[in-house]
Amino acid sequence: MEVQLLYHTPKPERAVATAARLCYAPVGAAELMEQMSEADTAKVLATIMKSGHHSALEHASYTFAVDGVSRALTHQLVRHRLASYNQQSQRYVTYEGHFEPVCPPAVAAESETAAIFQEAMAAAWASYGRLIEAGVAAEDARYVLPNATVTKIVVTMNIRELLHFFTVRLCHRAQWEIQDLAARMLDLVRPTAAYIFVDAGAPCRRSCCPEGAMSCGQPFERIERR
Repeated sequence: MEVQLLYHTPKPERAVATAARLCYAPVGAAELMEQMSEADTAKVLATIMKSGHHSALEHASYTFAVDGVSRALTHQLVRHRLASYNQQSQRYVTYEGHFEPVCPPAVAAESETAAIFQEAMAAAWASYGRLIEAGVAAEDARYVLPNATVTKIVVTMNIRELLHFFTVRLCHRAQWEIQDLAARMLDLVRPTAAYIFVDAGAPCRRSCCPEGAMSCGQPFERIERR
């Protein structure tokens, strides 16, 4: 998996603080942004983060390039509907050469299960190639490809949605691949807005687990990513 931060709103915390402060200011946003000190910015951010008035967080966004992930992951990812996506098309891109599926670590850990997985992947890849050679369009041949098929996707989320994404997907109960993606994304955004993202992550990082009977039962310190 490779994750790159392509672009983000310049000075995201200042942009968020300006938008929030405008609600109570007699001057315009441009003037506010120019005049607001670092201390003022921190004070406004503290207020909106503690109060739960998070609409201002939507004024800053981040765009990521994600490569080398499975279709199983992207099917989960696009369920975060308050985001924008563009994904490599299996209709217009024909897979050629060596097929490298994403293999779950739990499957790869045992020789028997790894062999079963590789056999299934090889059969799917061979069938796909035969269909393409027979003149079947890629958009139809792709029906034999598995969830493990590698794909690429561009993702844009505003800060409010990013915080929700990290809350849900950095939970220990989230699926392993999307946990990895979320952790890499958080590593990239945290330096750009340290105050906003300081407590980003699973709910148990901030308080108790909301999963009830479904809780993993582990304290955050034991499951935090390296």
